[in-house]
This record gives sequence, structure tokens and C-alpha cells, in this order.
Amino acid sequence: MSLTLLGAATALWGMKELETFANRPLMLEQARELELNRGTNARALGKELVEQGLLEGSWHYDWYLRLNPAMAGIRQGLYEITPGDTVKSLLEKLISGKVKDFAITLVEGQTLREWQAKLETAPRLNWDADVFHKVLKANGDDSGLPEGKFFPDTYSYPANQDVETLLTQSYLKMQQELAAAWQVRAPDLPLASAYELLILASIIEKETGKAEERPLIAAVFINRLRKGMRLQTDPTVIYGMGTRFNGNITRKDLREDTPFNTYRIQGLPPTPIAAPGREALMAAAQPAQSDYLYFVSRNDGSHVFSRTLAEHNRAVNQFQRKQK
Repeated sequence: MSLTLLGAATALWGMKELETFANRPLMLEQARELELNRGTNARALGKELVEQGLLEGSWHYDWYLRLNPAMAGIRQGLYEITPGDTVKSLLEKLISGKVKDFAITLVEGQTLREWQAKLETAPRLNWDADVFHKVLKANGDDSGLPEGKFFPDTYSYPANQDVETLLTQSYLKMQQELAAAWQVRAPDLPLASAYELLILASIIEKETGKAEERPLIAAVFINRLRKGMRLQTDPTVIYGMGTRFNGNITRKDLREDTPFNTYRIQGLPPTPIAAPGREALMAAAQPAQSDYLYFVSRNDGSHVFSRTLAEHNRAVNQFQRKQK
């Protein structure tokens, strides 16, 4: 064999060897994080992979980079390496900047205080204690009243993102959903503004988790508002109690004068009492056509609706006082 043919054969063998190396799975049994800081280059990454026991030390890695210079353009960030990843697929991931995403679900029917407890402990999310007020101010809302103005949903974020970015998405989403509900509201609702619709929707959200009941719950409250009746809804009392609430409401609590006690005040409370979802917003905007004025829990998540106080009292005796 001539030297030329020998050299060509050796080069071909080397190329196949490098291709085999590049497509061989890393030595990894479970997913793990890989963080690339600013300034980390592809050669330094190779050494780190060896140090972490993911890659055997050899000449293959450096030569693969020499023959594939485009593979050296890795980007900083937090990535996830999974079983089955190869040198080639990992470098492609790092070149594309497909960083690891985290997700957090902000649940409907919860307060900002409850959300804060979750956000503070969310992985790789930079917390700011004043974030709710900052988001309001940044979007032209100087009310200082953030409760209910953030939309409950699941939000994704990259590692080390500021919580303000995430909550800005939530705030803008709520403004969009609220505007849409207000736009299609039923005529002659006793609500002066979209903000009042938001307040009502938050009460509906707290009163029932059953989708089919929301329009009926809304109808009860709308009918009571029209008649000048007090709303007399327990979730507003609980919200007004704040951290004092221990799971029970007493007669004393129902008589307490707070801005949120709808057994004492006329009309709606001054702010929302939780974060309503889209269905609660639409129920407040388009309540059922009904003359119900009362409802009481069956203690199974559903409610009995009544038109008169006598009917309501019978339902209360049956389901709350357990009287026949």
C-alpha cells in the first residue's frame, strides 16, 4: 500500500473513530444540571466532563472540536444533561442555547400571601419582597393594591430569572383576561368598573370549584347587589381576618367590623380576596339567568340554591345543622 493510500485510510479510520466517539452516550445514569458560566469555552467544558466522570479522558474530544469548529460556539446558561445525551447532542444543545426551563404554578383561588410562600422557595428564581408593588408601578398602576391583579397559571422561566419578569407576565395576562370578560359582560350588571368585576370574580372563585356552579353563584351575588342585600359570603370574612383565621368562623367574627366583612358592609369588599381564573371572570361577566338569592354547601363541594329565605333555612338545617 502506498503512503498516500495509507494516509487516506488512516484519515478515514480517524474520522469514523471520531464520529463513533461523538455519538457514544455520556456516562450518565440520571439527569443532572450543567451550568456554563460566562467565558467557559468548549475545551474547558471537555475537561469538566472528564472531571465529573461523564467522559473518558482521551484525544478524541479535542480532535472532534478541531474538525468541527462550529461545535465550539457554546453559550452560557444552565442546561440539563439526560441519559442518552452524547458529546454531539450535548454540544448542539449548548450551541442552540436550549437552557433548562423551570415551571411554577400559581393556583387560582389563592392569595398573594400564599403565592409568595411558593415563589420565595421556587428553585433558581430570584425573589424580591416588594415585587408585586413594583410590577404595578412599572405598569402604571399606582393604587398600591395588588391582590387579585395577577393571573393564575403555570409559568416557565430560565435559571436565575428575576421574579419580576415572571409576575409581569402574570399581571399583563390578568389585564388581558379581565378586559376580555368586561368587554362581553351582560347588560345592566350592577358593577361600575372592570375592577369591581374582578372583585366579584375573586369571591366566586373562593365559593366554588365546580365549573357548572360558577354562573349560579354569580347570579346569587348579582341578584343580591341589585336588591341592595348584603352579600354575606364567608370567604370575605376569612380574608378580612388575615392570619388570625384558624379554620373556623365564629359569630363574633361575623359581627366584626372589617372592610371585607360582607355580613356588615353593603356591596362589594374594597379589593379582590384571591386570584380568580378565567372561568370565574366569565361567570362574573355573564351570570346565569336566575332568581336565586341564597346558597348553602352540601359539604361535598356542591351547593343547594334557594329563592326564598324559608327555602334557604330548610337547606341550612338539612346540610349544615343536620336536622330532618
